[in-house]
Amino acid sequence: MRGKMVDIIDAVVFHVRKTQQVGSFSRGDCADSSCAHPSDGLEFCYPMPRILNLLSNCSYLLVLLGVAVLLQVSSAQNSTPAQNAPPQQDPKEPSGSVSVPSRHSSEQKEPEQTDSSALVLGPGDEVDISVYGAPDLSGHTRVSSDGNISMPLVGNIRVGGMTSSEAEGAIEAHLRQNNILNDPHVSVFARGYGSSAVSVVGEVLKPGSYSTLGPHRLFDLLQAAGGLTEKAANRAVVTHRGSDTSNTYQLSKDPAQMAQSNVEIRPGDTIVVPGAPIVYVLGEVNKPGGYVLGSGGTVTVLRVVAAAGGPTASASLGGTKMLRRTPNGLQELPVPMKKLLKAEAQDVPLEPDDIIFIPNSKLKQVLNGGVLATTLGTAALYRIP
Repeated sequence: MRGKMVDIIDAVVFHVRKTQQVGSFSRGDCADSSCAHPSDGLEFCYPMPRILNLLSNCSYLLVLLGVAVLLQVSSAQNSTPAQNAPPQQDPKEPSGSVSVPSRHSSEQKEPEQTDSSALVLGPGDEVDISVYGAPDLSGHTRVSSDGNISMPLVGNIRVGGMTSSEAEGAIEAHLRQNNILNDPHVSVFARGYGSSAVSVVGEVLKPGSYSTLGPHRLFDLLQAAGGLTEKAANRAVVTHRGSDTSNTYQLSKDPAQMAQSNVEIRPGDTIVVPGAPIVYVLGEVNKPGGYVLGSGGTVTVLRVVAAAGGPTASASLGGTKMLRRTPNGLQELPVPMKKLLKAEAQDVPLEPDDIIFIPNSKLKQVLNGGVLATTLGTAALYRIP
């Protein structure tokens, strides 16, 4: 814009100078002999060109002034909208969203969220404390039952329920408050998080407490405990620390249901694998033993006898008995095995810990406590799906 103004001014100045040269040339010509003289002897060919030149110069100055004013007004109008224009919106953002400057977003800190699965110090945990430049204050200690640790020249410092970084800040604050160190630098290393371990109990091969340094899931802990026993049920009960409620997860063989049941385990959780209900089939069957009931629904006498391989050739089907535990004690109930095999009687549902005994037809065997105790102690276990 400024370059255009300079070009216009130069053109006007050049035109004015050229006009002045033309006027002076005309006055010279008139002075020679070509100008007419009035009768009174006065010469008026010389003033006329001067007047014309003056008017021409004034007109060009006015034009120059008008052009300069127009250019200044146009420049002011162009600069004002640029200053008042709102910030351009990112085309990727929706039209209704409001963009926030990055400087303010970087200065504002989001509130810290408490992670329930973070590893925290608790009673019985062993920690190594290192104070830079002060080896006398460094050492190995253990968190007491009330969540405190003891340090030389400082005394007891509460670190229970804190992470390692939070414990470092608490120790540094005590060192400054007691005027022991002006600018302390403390490092806390936990050798083990006993209070954050997960307890796995019930029907597992190796029940106990397992450390959870890092993320773990249900099947990870069950595998670390050696897997399930033969008496384990097809479910696991998980209880979170500090909660009175528990969640039950089915240990199915279906891959989709297994993925849903493989939940994340938090430090301090308890996993209980309950025992499955068992019924026993003894006597003249091909596979006598205990049968673990799965999640297949109600189990009947015929189903269990079929799982046991059926009666042998020497079985006395008419003498089949069932022993059931009731609130009044053990009760012996007859089982119509012949009619059940011929579909002449309704099948009998079984309850956990029921005992079915099929005697031998050649030998008279009696269902008594001594025989049951000996047989049940050596009975093999089988699982009914």
